[in-house]
Amino acid sequence: MIDQVRPTDLDAWIAAQGGNGLVLDVREVPELRAASVQPQGFELLAIPMNEVPARLAEMDPDRPIACLCHHGGRSQRVAMFLAHNGFSRLANVAGGIDAWSRERDPSVPRY
Repeated sequence: MIDQVRPTDLDAWIAAQGGNGLVLDVREVPELRAASVQPQGFELLAIPMNEVPARLAEMDPDRPIACLCHHGGRSQRVAMFLAHNGFSRLANVAGGIDAWSRERDPSVPRY
């Protein structure tokens, strides 16, 4: 089961996992140009969804990873893919970057 974490609850989820969290942004490059989060208390790694299978080695399967996309659908699929490939400390950022802008950081543009 993949944890569903609202943007406002991300810090608490990372802390509950022991810290050293990674937010994996799986949006495409034009989306990243339109809006991006600022890493605060976590590392940010941007890998477009279709590149994740080829780039698994860039991530530690024991590290807490929260997946992020525009609204939460693609990131949920990536989290499920990671779970099937040995990653165990996973969350989906529910509502994606759109919710991030509304709930956590209004300086992040909505698109």
